[in-house]
Amino acid sequence: FLFAAVELTCLIESISTNNPRIEWKKIRNGIPSYVYFQRKIAGDLENRAQLREPANILIFNTTRSDTAEYRCEVYSSPSSRQINREHVMLCTVKPVVPRCSVPEAVTVGTSTELRCLENEGFPAPVYSWFQNNEELPQDPKNTPKFINATYTINADTGSLKFRRVRKEDAGEYYCQAKNDAGHAQCPSQWMESVGVSNSNPFTPALTKYAFIMSSSTTDSVGRRRTMLSTMAMQMRYKI
Repeated sequence: FLFAAVELTCLIESISTNNPRIEWKKIRNGIPSYVYFQRKIAGDLENRAQLREPANILIFNTTRSDTAEYRCEVYSSPSSRQINREHVMLCTVKPVVPRCSVPEAVTVGTSTELRCLENEGFPAPVYSWFQNNEELPQDPKNTPKFINATYTINADTGSLKFRRVRKEDAGEYYCQAKNDAGHAQCPSQWMESVGVSNSNPFTPALTKYAFIMSSSTTDSVGRRRTMLSTMAMQMRYKI
């Protein structure tokens, strides 16, 4: 309920005065601070909250910083105190579209990493990855379809790492960031898995030189020697 108005209730019971002293405290990380004290809104709620009868506090435009425990205390005299009610308020923010990084092509047998990052959601989102519109299980060894996969997913950082890419890992990938307020995903991107070529890079060059040798036989002896010498130098350079 980010930016919404929230009312925290405080019911006054069994008190011997018509004019009790009311205090509201905000407790965050174990440290208390006043948000209503001496009949005034205080602290980081100043100018955006008000006390409502009998002792409720209404907070306008809630923000992430309002996430905390709130405690109402009622005093009928300097020596007496009634702790009426404690509230835990969590302000949540839906994630925005995360930024995703997916390589266009990866050689089969090598490693790679896909990344996903979202900074606006609160609380911090958890991440999941999808391949061809199917969610990748966090532990592939528990799913027969992915039992031979070599990837690992870090749901806290959004990282998808492949230790050894397979041909089956090619496809469209997208990431989803999710928290209690909702979820968002990045557009899908294609990753190709490329096989290793077994062709000999020197074969075309040797074929070319064989042609030069055969065409030189009809020329003079001196010209033939020049062409053979050129061929040898070129072969050494190519290798």
